[in-house]
Amino acid sequence: MPRLTLVGFRGTGKTTVASAVASRLGCDWQDADVAFERQARVTVSDFFASHGEAAFRDRETEMLSLLLGMCGGVLATGGGVVVREVNRRLLADRGRPIVWLDATPESVRRRLEADPATAARRPSLTGGDPFAEVERLLREREPLYAEVADLRIDTSGLAADAVTDRIVAWLASRPLASGNAP
Repeated sequence: MPRLTLVGFRGTGKTTVASAVASRLGCDWQDADVAFERQARVTVSDFFASHGEAAFRDRETEMLSLLLGMCGGVLATGGGVVVREVNRRLLADRGRPIVWLDATPESVRRRLEADPATAARRPSLTGGDPFAEVERLLREREPLYAEVADLRIDTSGLAADAVTDRIVAWLASRPLASGNAP
């Protein structure tokens, strides 16, 4: 089981922060989207376009279950992992502690527009402009992220180092729990 799981919308910093926290804790880390792409041998966007959202979510659930069982460090999940109830249960049962990285819609859009990997790794869920759907999806997913999160951090105006500092301090302040503390 992971020592820490990060959830949050695309572009909130999960991958960057997972790497930084793992470095600070001296442990490994996994990015669920990268693991998915390695296993599927295709980008998330291409898989999504070829097979549709339902098939993607099925494979995402399989990957989440696998990673929760094998990742002993920090796990960065995909942005939509909380959409399925089964995934929220998996996270609650095997992914704690869970930190939700949140950001304003404007901040998310800015980050997505600046990231050259957006087109290949962050598909539109509606078939339209992925930037246009940000605000609606953030609003829809907010209660789902809140349902699983032990800590919420708004990353809008924070550098990755500041987010990392907050997470590491929070982890250090938590009582030791079997397998879930540094």
